[in-house]
Amino acid sequence: MFQWSGRISFRFTWDCLLTNPRFEGRHIEYRTEGMDKVVWILNHYALEPGGAGGTRHYSLARHMLPLGWQPYIIAASTELNTGRQRLRHDETTRMETFDGVSFMWLRVPTYNGNGIGRVRNMVSYTVAALRGRTLRQLPPPDVIIGSSVHPLAAWAGARLARRYQVPFIFEVRDLWPETLIDMGRLKRNGLVARLLRRLEERLYKQATVIISVLPKAVDYITQFGVPAAKVRWIPNGAEVSSYAVTAEPPTNPFTFMYFGAHGQANGLDVVLKAYGQAIRLPGMPPSRLRLIGDGPAKAGLIKLAEELRISTVSFEKPVRKAEIPALAAQAHAFVFHLHDIPVFRFGISSNKLFDYLATGRPVLFGCNASNNPVQEARAGLTVPADSVDKMAQAMLAVATMSAQERASMGQRGYDLVHTQYAYLHLAKQLVQVLNEVQQASRE
Repeated sequence: MFQWSGRISFRFTWDCLLTNPRFEGRHIEYRTEGMDKVVWILNHYALEPGGAGGTRHYSLARHMLPLGWQPYIIAASTELNTGRQRLRHDETTRMETFDGVSFMWLRVPTYNGNGIGRVRNMVSYTVAALRGRTLRQLPPPDVIIGSSVHPLAAWAGARLARRYQVPFIFEVRDLWPETLIDMGRLKRNGLVARLLRRLEERLYKQATVIISVLPKAVDYITQFGVPAAKVRWIPNGAEVSSYAVTAEPPTNPFTFMYFGAHGQANGLDVVLKAYGQAIRLPGMPPSRLRLIGDGPAKAGLIKLAEELRISTVSFEKPVRKAEIPALAAQAHAFVFHLHDIPVFRFGISSNKLFDYLATGRPVLFGCNASNNPVQEARAGLTVPADSVDKMAQAMLAVATMSAQERASMGQRGYDLVHTQYAYLHLAKQLVQVLNEVQQASRE
Protein backbone atom coordinates (compact mmCIF):
# COMPACT_ATOMS: atom_id res chain seq x y z
CA MET A 1 0.00 0.00 0.00
CA PHE A 2 0.98 3.62 -0.34
CA GLN A 3 1.57 5.59 2.86
CA TRP A 4 1.82 9.31 3.39
CA SER A 5 4.72 9.95 5.78
CA GLY A 6 3.98 13.55 6.73
CA ARG A 7 7.28 14.71 5.19
CA ILE A 8 6.25 14.87 1.53
CA SER A 9 7.45 11.28 1.27
CA PHE A 10 5.84 8.15 -0.17
CA ARG A 11 6.75 4.60 0.67
CA PHE A 12 5.63 1.48 -1.16
CA THR A 13 5.63 -1.62 0.99
CA TRP A 14 3.67 -4.70 2.08
CA ASP A 15 3.22 -6.30 5.45
CA CYS A 16 5.24 -9.31 4.37
CA LEU A 17 8.16 -7.09 3.40
CA LEU A 18 8.26 -5.67 6.93
CA THR A 19 8.11 -9.00 8.72
CA ASN A 20 9.85 -11.54 6.48
CA PRO A 21 13.67 -11.27 6.68
CA ARG A 22 13.93 -12.56 3.09
CA PHE A 23 12.45 -9.25 1.95
CA GLU A 24 14.05 -6.89 4.43
CA GLY A 25 14.87 -3.50 3.01
CA ARG A 26 12.92 -3.83 -0.24
CA HIS A 27 10.94 -0.63 -0.34
CA ILE A 28 10.73 2.34 -2.64
CA GLU A 29 10.88 5.83 -1.16
CA TYR A 30 10.57 9.25 -2.76
CA ARG A 31 11.55 12.30 -0.73
CA THR A 32 11.56 15.94 -1.65
CA GLU A 33 14.96 17.56 -1.17
CA GLY A 34 15.24 20.21 1.54
CA MET A 35 12.90 18.49 4.02
CA ASP A 36 14.18 17.50 7.45
CA LYS A 37 16.02 14.21 7.55
CA VAL A 38 14.75 11.59 9.97
CA VAL A 39 16.72 9.62 12.54
CA TRP A 40 15.24 6.87 14.65
CA ILE A 41 16.90 6.45 18.05
CA LEU A 42 16.31 3.13 19.79
CA ASN A 43 16.95 3.50 23.50
CA HIS A 44 15.03 1.11 25.71
CA TYR A 45 15.33 3.36 28.78
CA ALA A 46 15.00 6.80 27.17
CA LEU A 47 13.28 9.36 29.40
CA GLU A 48 10.99 12.22 28.58
CA PRO A 49 11.91 15.59 30.16
CA GLY A 50 9.61 14.97 33.12
CA GLY A 51 11.32 11.71 34.03
CA ALA A 52 13.63 11.07 36.97
CA GLY A 53 17.04 10.33 35.48
CA GLY A 54 19.25 11.04 32.50
CA THR A 55 17.61 12.56 29.43
CA ARG A 56 20.53 12.32 26.97
CA HIS A 57 18.55 11.61 23.85
CA TYR A 58 15.78 14.09 24.54
CA SER A 59 18.41 16.79 25.18
CA LEU A 60 20.33 15.93 22.02
CA ALA A 61 17.13 15.67 19.97
CA ARG A 62 15.73 19.08 20.88
CA HIS A 63 18.95 20.74 19.70
CA MET A 64 19.00 18.69 16.49
CA LEU A 65 15.65 20.04 15.31
CA PRO A 66 16.99 23.41 14.08
CA LEU A 67 19.90 21.61 12.39
CA GLY A 68 17.84 19.77 9.80
CA TRP A 69 17.16 16.48 11.59
CA GLN A 70 13.85 15.21 12.97
CA PRO A 71 14.53 12.62 15.69
CA TYR A 72 12.08 9.93 16.81
CA ILE A 73 12.98 8.26 20.10
CA ILE A 74 11.71 4.69 20.39
CA ALA A 75 11.60 3.65 24.05
CA ALA A 76 9.95 1.22 26.44
CA SER A 77 6.71 2.07 28.20
CA THR A 78 8.06 1.26 31.67
CA GLU A 79 10.37 3.72 33.40
CA LEU A 80 13.73 2.47 34.62
CA ASN A 81 14.11 2.20 38.43
CA THR A 82 10.58 3.37 39.27
CA GLY A 83 8.77 0.82 37.08
CA ARG A 84 6.13 3.42 36.16
CA GLN A 85 3.94 2.20 33.29
CA ARG A 86 3.28 5.01 30.80
CA LEU A 87 0.60 3.23 28.77
CA ARG A 88 -3.01 2.47 29.60
CA HIS A 89 -3.97 -1.18 29.80
CA ASP A 90 -5.58 -1.00 26.35
CA GLU A 91 -2.57 0.59 24.61
CA THR A 92 0.29 -1.21 22.89
CA THR A 93 2.01 1.96 21.67
CA ARG A 94 1.68 5.71 22.07
CA MET A 95 3.24 8.71 20.37
CA GLU A 96 3.98 11.75 22.54
CA THR A 97 5.80 14.96 21.71
CA PHE A 98 7.81 17.12 24.10
CA ASP A 99 9.19 20.42 22.78
CA GLY A 100 9.03 19.06 19.25
CA VAL A 101 10.78 15.80 20.18
CA SER A 102 8.67 12.72 19.43
CA PHE A 103 8.71 9.63 21.63
CA MET A 104 7.22 6.30 20.58
CA TRP A 105 6.46 4.23 23.70
CA LEU A 106 6.37 0.45 23.15
CA ARG A 107 4.47 -1.67 25.66
CA VAL A 108 6.69 -3.89 27.80
CA PRO A 109 5.91 -5.64 31.09
CA THR A 110 6.86 -4.13 34.43
CA TYR A 111 9.47 -5.84 36.59
CA ASN A 112 11.39 -5.56 39.86
CA GLY A 113 15.13 -5.98 40.40
CA ASN A 114 17.66 -7.42 37.95
CA GLY A 115 16.31 -10.94 37.55
CA ILE A 116 14.34 -12.78 34.89
CA GLY A 117 11.70 -10.05 34.88
CA ARG A 118 14.20 -7.53 33.56
CA VAL A 119 15.37 -9.94 30.87
CA ARG A 120 11.74 -10.47 29.81
CA ASN A 121 11.35 -6.70 29.69
CA MET A 122 14.38 -6.37 27.39
CA VAL A 123 13.19 -9.11 25.06
CA SER A 124 9.68 -7.63 24.91
CA TYR A 125 11.06 -4.25 23.84
CA THR A 126 13.18 -5.85 21.13
CA VAL A 127 10.29 -7.90 19.77
CA ALA A 128 7.97 -4.88 19.81
CA ALA A 129 10.50 -2.73 17.94
CA LEU A 130 10.91 -5.33 15.21
CA ARG A 131 7.23 -6.11 14.80
CA GLY A 132 6.23 -5.03 11.30
CA ARG A 133 3.34 -2.75 12.20
CA THR A 134 4.76 -1.10 15.30
CA LEU A 135 6.76 1.71 13.73
CA ARG A 136 4.76 2.18 10.55
CA GLN A 137 3.23 5.43 11.80
CA LEU A 138 6.72 6.99 11.85
CA PRO A 139 8.27 8.64 8.79
CA PRO A 140 10.86 6.32 7.21
CA PRO A 141 14.36 6.88 8.59
CA ASP A 142 17.46 8.22 6.89
CA VAL A 143 19.67 6.86 9.70
CA ILE A 144 19.01 4.59 12.68
CA ILE A 145 20.85 4.77 16.02
CA GLY A 146 20.78 1.76 18.32
CA SER A 147 21.85 2.57 21.87
CA SER A 148 23.38 -0.16 24.01
CA VAL A 149 21.92 0.51 27.36
CA HIS A 150 21.51 -3.17 26.63
CA PRO A 151 22.73 -4.83 23.42
CA LEU A 152 19.37 -6.20 22.26
CA ALA A 153 18.13 -2.64 21.66
CA ALA A 154 21.17 -1.95 19.48
CA TRP A 155 20.64 -5.26 17.68
CA ALA A 156 17.05 -4.23 16.92
CA GLY A 157 18.39 -0.97 15.52
CA ALA A 158 20.78 -2.87 13.25
CA ARG A 159 17.96 -5.10 12.00
CA LEU A 160 15.74 -2.12 11.27
CA ALA A 161 18.56 -0.34 9.45
CA ARG A 162 18.96 -3.38 7.24
CA ARG A 163 15.20 -3.49 6.67
CA TYR A 164 15.06 0.14 5.58
CA GLN A 165 18.47 0.05 3.85
CA VAL A 166 19.84 3.02 5.80
CA PRO A 167 23.06 3.50 7.80
CA PHE A 168 23.23 2.03 11.29
CA ILE A 169 25.01 3.89 14.08
CA PHE A 170 25.87 1.88 17.17
CA GLU A 171 25.88 4.04 20.31
CA VAL A 172 27.90 2.42 23.08
CA ARG A 173 26.70 3.52 26.51
CA ASP A 174 28.00 0.51 28.46
CA LEU A 175 30.50 -2.12 27.41
CA TRP A 176 28.54 -5.37 27.32
CA PRO A 177 29.47 -7.88 28.57
CA GLU A 178 32.72 -6.42 29.98
CA THR A 179 30.93 -4.30 32.59
CA LEU A 180 28.87 -7.26 33.86
CA ILE A 181 31.99 -9.43 34.01
CA ASP A 182 33.97 -6.84 35.98
CA MET A 183 31.07 -6.38 38.39
CA GLY A 184 30.98 -10.12 39.04
CA ARG A 185 27.60 -10.75 37.44
CA LEU A 186 28.92 -12.93 34.62
CA LYS A 187 31.78 -15.38 34.29
CA ARG A 188 34.26 -14.24 31.69
CA ASN A 189 34.19 -17.53 29.79
CA GLY A 190 30.61 -18.44 30.60
CA LEU A 191 28.04 -19.12 27.89
CA VAL A 192 26.12 -15.86 28.37
CA ALA A 193 29.32 -13.78 28.25
CA ARG A 194 30.47 -15.54 25.07
CA LEU A 195 27.12 -14.98 23.38
CA LEU A 196 27.06 -11.30 24.36
CA ARG A 197 30.60 -10.81 23.12
CA ARG A 198 29.71 -12.38 19.78
CA LEU A 199 26.73 -10.03 19.49
CA GLU A 200 28.90 -7.09 20.55
CA GLU A 201 31.49 -7.85 17.87
CA ARG A 202 28.81 -8.24 15.22
CA LEU A 203 27.30 -4.85 16.08
CA TYR A 204 30.70 -3.14 15.96
CA LYS A 205 31.32 -4.51 12.50
CA GLN A 206 27.83 -3.87 11.13
CA ALA A 207 27.79 -0.24 12.24
CA THR A 208 28.69 2.50 9.79
CA VAL A 209 29.91 4.56 12.75
CA ILE A 210 30.27 3.75 16.43
CA ILE A 211 29.53 6.51 18.92
CA SER A 212 30.76 6.05 22.47
CA VAL A 213 30.06 8.14 25.54
CA LEU A 214 33.28 6.75 27.05
CA PRO A 215 36.42 8.66 26.05
CA LYS A 216 38.70 5.63 25.83
CA ALA A 217 36.25 3.02 24.57
CA VAL A 218 38.16 3.10 21.29
CA ASP A 219 40.96 1.17 23.05
CA TYR A 220 38.47 -1.60 23.82
CA ILE A 221 36.59 -1.60 20.52
CA THR A 222 39.69 -1.80 18.32
CA GLN A 223 40.48 -5.16 19.94
CA PHE A 224 37.70 -6.54 17.73
CA GLY A 225 39.48 -5.49 14.54
CA VAL A 226 37.48 -2.28 14.20
CA PRO A 227 39.44 0.70 12.83
CA ALA A 228 39.85 3.54 15.32
CA ALA A 229 38.55 6.05 12.76
CA LYS A 230 35.14 4.37 12.93
CA VAL A 231 34.73 5.32 16.63
CA ARG A 232 33.57 8.80 17.68
CA TRP A 233 33.38 10.15 21.23
CA ILE A 234 30.20 12.08 22.09
CA PRO A 235 29.87 12.12 25.89
CA ASN A 236 26.93 12.83 28.11
CA GLY A 237 26.49 16.42 29.21
CA ALA A 238 24.12 18.93 30.76
CA GLU A 239 21.46 21.37 29.65
CA VAL A 240 23.47 24.41 30.71
CA SER A 241 20.62 26.84 30.05
CA SER A 242 18.83 25.29 33.05
CA TYR A 243 21.63 26.16 35.46
CA ALA A 244 23.11 29.32 36.91
CA VAL A 245 25.79 29.81 39.52
CA THR A 246 24.05 30.96 42.69
CA ALA A 247 25.23 31.98 46.12
CA GLU A 248 25.71 29.26 48.69
CA PRO A 249 22.82 28.52 51.02
CA PRO A 250 23.30 29.29 54.72
CA THR A 251 26.30 27.33 55.97
CA ASN A 252 24.53 25.75 58.93
CA PRO A 253 24.22 22.87 58.35
CA PHE A 254 26.81 22.23 55.64
CA THR A 255 25.00 20.11 53.04
CA PHE A 256 26.60 17.27 51.09
CA MET A 257 24.36 15.99 48.32
CA TYR A 258 24.13 13.03 46.00
CA PHE A 259 21.37 12.54 43.45
CA GLY A 260 21.21 9.66 41.05
CA ALA A 261 20.97 5.89 40.97
CA HIS A 262 21.50 3.85 44.12
CA GLY A 263 23.07 0.87 42.40
CA GLN A 264 25.86 -1.62 42.94
CA ALA A 265 28.50 0.32 41.03
CA ASN A 266 27.84 3.61 42.82
CA GLY A 267 29.28 2.40 46.11
CA LEU A 268 27.15 4.70 48.24
CA ASP A 269 27.99 2.55 51.25
CA VAL A 270 31.48 4.08 51.01
CA VAL A 271 29.99 7.59 50.93
CA LEU A 272 27.77 6.84 53.91
CA LYS A 273 30.61 5.36 55.98
CA ALA A 274 32.87 8.27 55.06
CA TYR A 275 30.24 10.77 56.13
CA GLY A 276 29.72 8.92 59.40
CA GLN A 277 33.46 9.20 60.01
CA ALA A 278 33.70 12.83 58.86
CA ILE A 279 31.06 14.16 61.25
CA ARG A 280 33.14 12.83 64.14
CA LEU A 281 36.38 14.51 63.03
CA PRO A 282 37.62 17.55 65.01
CA GLY A 283 36.67 20.82 63.34
CA MET A 284 33.82 19.40 61.27
CA PRO A 285 30.95 21.92 61.23
CA PRO A 286 27.31 20.82 61.66
CA SER A 287 26.41 19.03 58.46
CA ARG A 288 24.00 16.73 56.73
CA LEU A 289 24.06 14.27 53.82
CA ARG A 290 21.16 14.10 51.38
CA LEU A 291 20.92 10.98 49.21
CA ILE A 292 18.28 11.54 46.52
CA GLY A 293 17.22 8.83 44.13
CA ASP A 294 16.34 5.17 43.99
CA GLY A 295 17.76 1.81 43.11
CA PRO A 296 18.39 -1.72 44.37
CA ALA A 297 20.94 -0.63 47.01
CA LYS A 298 18.69 1.89 48.75
CA ALA A 299 17.14 -0.42 51.33
CA GLY A 300 20.58 -1.65 52.40
CA LEU A 301 21.86 1.92 52.71
CA ILE A 302 18.98 2.87 55.00
CA LYS A 303 19.80 -0.12 57.20
CA LEU A 304 23.52 0.80 57.18
CA ALA A 305 22.75 4.36 58.32
CA GLU A 306 20.80 2.93 61.25
CA GLU A 307 23.68 0.61 62.15
CA LEU A 308 26.17 3.50 61.99
CA ARG A 309 23.80 5.68 64.04
CA ILE A 310 23.93 8.53 61.57
CA SER A 311 20.96 10.79 62.24
CA THR A 312 21.88 13.58 59.83
CA VAL A 313 21.40 11.65 56.60
CA SER A 314 18.18 11.73 54.60
CA PHE A 315 17.05 9.28 51.93
CA GLU A 316 14.81 11.10 49.48
CA LYS A 317 12.73 10.12 46.48
CA PRO A 318 13.93 10.70 42.91
CA VAL A 319 13.03 14.06 41.40
CA ARG A 320 12.15 15.10 37.88
CA LYS A 321 14.98 16.41 35.75
CA ALA A 322 13.40 19.86 35.66
CA GLU A 323 13.58 20.07 39.46
CA ILE A 324 17.30 19.32 39.70
CA PRO A 325 18.72 22.87 39.25
CA ALA A 326 16.65 24.27 42.14
CA LEU A 327 17.41 21.22 44.27
CA ALA A 328 21.13 21.36 43.50
CA ALA A 329 21.31 24.98 44.60
CA GLN A 330 20.56 23.76 48.14
CA ALA A 331 23.89 21.90 48.31
CA HIS A 332 27.29 23.18 49.42
CA ALA A 333 29.14 20.27 47.77
CA PHE A 334 28.35 17.13 45.80
CA VAL A 335 29.71 13.65 46.36
CA PHE A 336 30.44 11.39 43.39
CA HIS A 337 31.68 7.85 43.88
CA LEU A 338 32.11 4.67 41.87
CA HIS A 339 33.63 1.41 43.02
CA ASP A 340 37.06 0.51 41.68
CA ILE A 341 35.94 -1.61 38.72
CA PRO A 342 38.43 -2.47 35.94
CA VAL A 343 36.09 -1.44 33.11
CA PHE A 344 36.39 2.20 34.20
CA ARG A 345 39.85 2.25 32.64
CA PHE A 346 37.95 3.05 29.45
CA GLY A 347 36.49 6.12 31.11
CA ILE A 348 33.15 7.24 32.50
CA SER A 349 30.47 9.66 31.32
CA SER A 350 27.99 10.07 34.13
CA ASN A 351 24.99 12.33 33.55
CA LYS A 352 24.84 13.36 37.18
CA LEU A 353 28.49 14.38 37.26
CA PHE A 354 27.88 16.99 34.58
CA ASP A 355 24.77 18.16 36.39
CA TYR A 356 26.84 18.54 39.56
CA LEU A 357 29.46 20.60 37.77
CA ALA A 358 26.84 22.75 36.04
CA THR A 359 25.49 23.90 39.41
CA GLY A 360 28.69 25.76 40.24
CA ARG A 361 29.36 23.75 43.40
CA PRO A 362 32.54 21.79 44.25
CA VAL A 363 32.51 18.03 43.70
CA LEU A 364 34.19 15.32 45.77
CA PHE A 365 35.23 12.78 43.15
CA GLY A 366 35.91 9.26 44.44
CA CYS A 367 36.67 7.24 41.34
CA ASN A 368 39.62 5.58 39.61
CA ALA A 369 38.41 6.16 36.05
CA SER A 370 40.89 7.09 33.33
CA ASN A 371 39.18 10.47 32.88
CA ASN A 372 38.38 12.97 35.61
CA PRO A 373 36.48 16.14 34.63
CA VAL A 374 36.66 17.37 38.24
CA GLN A 375 40.42 17.28 38.25
CA GLU A 376 40.56 18.60 34.68
CA ALA A 377 38.69 21.74 35.72
CA ARG A 378 40.08 21.92 39.28
CA ALA A 379 36.44 21.89 40.33
CA GLY A 380 36.73 19.92 43.55
CA LEU A 381 38.76 17.28 45.37
CA THR A 382 39.70 13.84 44.08
CA VAL A 383 40.20 10.76 46.25
CA PRO A 384 40.76 7.09 45.38
CA ALA A 385 37.70 4.91 44.93
CA ASP A 386 36.58 2.82 47.92
CA SER A 387 38.63 4.85 50.41
CA VAL A 388 36.41 5.69 53.38
CA ASP A 389 39.21 7.50 55.24
CA LYS A 390 40.24 9.74 52.35
CA MET A 391 36.66 10.57 51.42
CA ALA A 392 36.03 11.54 55.03
CA GLN A 393 39.08 13.81 55.01
CA ALA A 394 37.91 15.39 51.74
CA MET A 395 34.52 16.07 53.30
CA LEU A 396 36.22 17.81 56.21
CA ALA A 397 38.46 19.79 53.83
CA VAL A 398 35.67 21.12 51.65
CA ALA A 399 33.46 21.93 54.64
CA THR A 400 36.19 23.95 56.36
CA MET A 401 37.62 25.83 53.36
CA SER A 402 36.44 29.37 52.74
CA ALA A 403 33.26 30.06 50.81
CA GLN A 404 35.38 31.88 48.23
CA GLU A 405 37.52 28.79 47.63
CA ARG A 406 34.41 26.69 47.11
CA ALA A 407 32.95 29.33 44.78
CA SER A 408 36.11 29.34 42.67
CA MET A 409 36.03 25.56 42.33
CA GLY A 410 32.36 25.65 41.42
CA GLN A 411 32.83 28.36 38.81
CA ARG A 412 35.58 26.37 37.09
CA GLY A 413 33.32 23.33 36.90
CA TYR A 414 30.49 25.42 35.51
CA ASP A 415 32.80 26.88 32.86
CA LEU A 416 34.00 23.41 31.82
CA VAL A 417 30.47 22.16 31.24
CA HIS A 418 29.56 25.29 29.28
CA THR A 419 32.53 24.99 26.94
CA GLN A 420 32.77 21.21 26.46
CA TYR A 421 29.73 19.34 27.75
CA ALA A 422 26.71 21.48 26.87
CA TYR A 423 24.11 19.44 24.98
CA LEU A 424 23.92 22.14 22.32
CA HIS A 425 27.59 21.48 21.42
CA LEU A 426 27.17 17.71 21.64
CA ALA A 427 24.11 17.80 19.36
CA LYS A 428 26.15 19.62 16.72
CA GLN A 429 28.75 16.86 16.91
CA LEU A 430 26.05 14.22 16.49
CA VAL A 431 24.50 16.04 13.53
CA GLN A 432 27.91 16.18 11.86
CA VAL A 433 28.17 12.39 12.17
CA LEU A 434 24.61 11.92 10.85
CA ASN A 435 25.28 14.14 7.87
CA GLU A 436 28.47 12.24 7.07
CA VAL A 437 26.91 8.78 7.14
CA GLN A 438 23.77 9.88 5.33
CA GLN A 439 25.77 11.57 2.57
CA ALA A 440 28.10 8.57 2.24
CA SER A 441 25.11 6.25 1.88
CA ARG A 442 23.96 8.23 -1.17
CA GLU A 443 27.30 8.07 -2.97
